[in-house]
Amino acid sequence: MANATKYAESRIDCISVSSCSIPTDFPESDGTLAWDKTIIVIVEIKSGSTSGIGYTYADLSTATLIVTLLRGVLEGRDAMDIPGCWVAMTRAIRNLGRPGIASMALSAIDIALWDLKAKLLQLPLSKLLGAVRLGIPIYGSGGFTSYSTDQLQHQLSGWVDSGIRMVKMKIGTYPERDIQRVRDAREAIGNETRLFVDANGAYTRKQALWFAHRFREFDVSWFEEPVSSEDLEGLHLIRDRVPEGMNIAAGEYGYCANYFRGMLDAEAVDILQADATRCGGISGFLQASALCDAQSVPLSAHTAPAVHMHICCAVPKAIHLEYFHDHARIENMLFDGVQQPKSGELIPDLTRYGLGLEVRHDVREKYAAR
Repeated sequence: MANATKYAESRIDCISVSSCSIPTDFPESDGTLAWDKTIIVIVEIKSGSTSGIGYTYADLSTATLIVTLLRGVLEGRDAMDIPGCWVAMTRAIRNLGRPGIASMALSAIDIALWDLKAKLLQLPLSKLLGAVRLGIPIYGSGGFTSYSTDQLQHQLSGWVDSGIRMVKMKIGTYPERDIQRVRDAREAIGNETRLFVDANGAYTRKQALWFAHRFREFDVSWFEEPVSSEDLEGLHLIRDRVPEGMNIAAGEYGYCANYFRGMLDAEAVDILQADATRCGGISGFLQASALCDAQSVPLSAHTAPAVHMHICCAVPKAIHLEYFHDHARIENMLFDGVQQPKSGELIPDLTRYGLGLEVRHDVREKYAAR
């Protein structure tokens, strides 16, 4: 027998963290929140001369947690052993609780580890994960409740003109205006484009059912978080009673596999959403995907398109990802290598390793949050 080649450990040498605070291009709001800036926390992990990039959209305290706790847990470990790194991090945050900041910190690091591993192996991330498709359909997402009718129609019709065939708008801030706003949206996009709405949990159960039947007139095919995503019984009730052809979606606030399992066991959604920047990174997203496989439920990726493009090309149940206005804008500002939509899809560049991203240091410095 020939001698096996000795494995050379890829040691995690250092982990650096930076944060940027980027103003929105116009004040934004949804059914339960308003904002005028977005914070992105960027993690870079080095092994020798190779560096992996990961990030999450979170509070500055997320960066602090990485520096004060998680960095020390991982430095010196083998970068190839992502499951071992992931378990070590989940143990380290045990007393802090999984949901929220701790999971977003873990997520950014996990994404960076996968990017690093793919680069060390000189593979695009979608190929390291094992691709099942070359590209993934996207839906344009924005339509904030702070927008005027002209702004709403201009944004949605712009996506349609670019070749995107699904668009999503926010509702719920001013329920008395929602029917007219949905009518305006349908007028702008025509009859061939799929129209999604997202209430961000703003409605009561009976409100949500009333609106679902009114939205039928405008061929709304996706109703996201009609009630709070914590109200699994309410989501199940609404899912059973909305018109044919209207899917109920939720899951963007899932931070661990147990959350997704509970949502699926409750039959609360027609389509599960997961967000790798919140649910434990690429490792956590793969867990959500496995649950969807087991229960034959479609999976949609929430925001962060530059990360989710690769994962969604590798998981069988993925049907599309959210091309969210804020995150698409920020990722194009901050990173070189961001892929642009082509005929309504995002397609990884297979000539670039890992996520295919490089930080634009001048932009990061300009928007540095200190």
